[in-house]
Amino acid sequence: MLLSDMKVCDLLEKTASREPVPGGGSMSALAAAAAAGLVEMVANLTIGRKGFEAVEGEMQSISREASRHRERFTESIDRDSGAYAKVMEAFHMPKNTEMEKQARSQAIQDALKLAAEVPLAVAEDVLALLPLGKSVIRRGNPNALTDGLVGVMLARSGALGALRNVRINLDSIKDQAYVSKLSARVREMETLIVQMEKDILADAQSEKAEISSG
Repeated sequence: MLLSDMKVCDLLEKTASREPVPGGGSMSALAAAAAAGLVEMVANLTIGRKGFEAVEGEMQSISREASRHRERFTESIDRDSGAYAKVMEAFHMPKNTEMEKQARSQAIQDALKLAAEVPLAVAEDVLALLPLGKSVIRRGNPNALTDGLVGVMLARSGALGALRNVRINLDSIKDQAYVSKLSARVREMETLIVQMEKDILADAQSEKAEISSG
């Protein structure tokens, strides 16, 4: 049974068990999926509402895009656990002969790269989701402001968790050119995501203050 098909209570129970999956990578993807769902919800709560006719088309577009992100994040819950399973499978390969040792080593390295690339893709998608969150917070239904803000905060947490999983896998990869390239991207994304969340929250607080004083 796919992790993403489990009831919430069962998924959390499995997460809390002694089993290694689902772990931090899958939970980071889950946080990102919840974030996308909240952004989508704010857009949907704006569509068709009186007074928001000017942003109707924009909110419809955001709803569709956030839905696509939500689907990808949801798929990544299982993709991350699957990537971890491949790493474990590679480590359990036979190593009795030199040929087996070489095959095992290559399989481990290939699996580690996949285990790094799955969460990296989650973080990349979060970078695309955050501007959508900013838009629904700025121009969406103000009654759902808090939902949009929580979505942005969950997105940030999901992305940083995913990037932490990229880092841990890079520590064991021997291809230094690959490690250098992804490490630079991870650092760049961490800085971008933290700053984007900070700017969105500050902007929302500023707009709320202006409305209150007006």
